[in-house]
Amino acid sequence: MKITFCCTGTKAEPWLQGLSAALPGADISVWQPGAPQADYAVVWAPPQQFMDEQAGLKALFNIGAGVDALLKLRLPPDTLVVRLDDAGMAVQMAEYVSHAVIRHFREFDGYEADMATGRWGYRKPRLRSDYPIGVMGLGVLGERVAKALAQFDFPINGWSRSAKAIDGVRAFTGTEQFNEFLAASRVLVNLLPLTPDTADVINKETLARLQPGAYVINVARGAHLVDEDLLAAIDSGHVAGATLDVFRTEPLPAGHAFWNHPRITITPHTSARTLREESIAQIARKMAALQRGEAVAGIVNPARGY
Repeated sequence: MKITFCCTGTKAEPWLQGLSAALPGADISVWQPGAPQADYAVVWAPPQQFMDEQAGLKALFNIGAGVDALLKLRLPPDTLVVRLDDAGMAVQMAEYVSHAVIRHFREFDGYEADMATGRWGYRKPRLRSDYPIGVMGLGVLGERVAKALAQFDFPINGWSRSAKAIDGVRAFTGTEQFNEFLAASRVLVNLLPLTPDTADVINKETLARLQPGAYVINVARGAHLVDEDLLAAIDSGHVAGATLDVFRTEPLPAGHAFWNHPRITITPHTSARTLREESIAQIARKMAALQRGEAVAGIVNPARGY
C-alpha cells in the first residue's frame, strides 16, 4: 500500500509516524511534484497539481469534517473522497455550542460586563421554554450538538435535507419545512455543510423568520452567513446577538465590524479541532477496510457536496 501525504499548513512528521505505526509495511511519504502514483492520499487543501498528478488514487482522506474546499478542485473521477466521521470533533462541538447557548441564556456576558464596571446585580431568570433552539444540519456533529442541548431541557428543533429521527428533537425536513423550522426557533445553530445550495443561508430573510430576540451561532462555514444582514438584524433589535467561530475571510480582517461589536462573540475557528491521534486511527482503519474490499463510512457524494 502506497500512501502520499499532502496537507497544506500541517506538520507532516507526526502524521507520518502515526500512520506508519497504524499501517506497518505501508509506503508513506510526503507528496512532492512529480512523485510516483500512490494508492491513497491524506490531504488538506492540496493544490490542483496534486490532483492532476495523482489521478489514479483509490481514495482521498480529508483530515477535516468539511470538504467544501476540496470539492472546488477537479478531482479524479474514479477516486473516493472520504471525510472524517468524528475523530474527537463532535464532543468539542457539543461543548462549544452548549457554552455559547448557556452563556447567552444565563446572561453571563452581561454579568461579565457588570463585573468589569464594579456593578453587583441580578437578572430575572429566563424560561427555557422561551428559548427553543434550532440546529441546522443533523450529521454526526449536528446530532451530537442537538442531543447535548436537549440535556439542558431546552426545546430542540432540528432541520436537515433528508429525514432524521433523534430522541428529544423535533424534526423538520427539506425546503418545504425550512421556514416552519425557523419560525419555531429562537436560537439558531448552523452546522450545515457548505454547498451551492447552503451558501448565504443565514441572510435577512432567514433571520427575519426567527423568533424575536433571536441568537445566532455559526460553527460551520463563514460563507453561510451574510455579514451585513446579521449586523442589520442586530441593529434592528430582532436579533439579540451572535457567537461566530467561522468567517468568510480567515483570519478575520482587521477593522471588520465583528471585532468590536458588543453583541457579537468571535473565536478563531476553534470550535472543533482535528485531533491527530483519533484521525490517524480512523483513516488507517478505513484504508485497511478498502484494501480488503469492504465498504467504509464517510464517503462524500461530490454532486451533493457532503
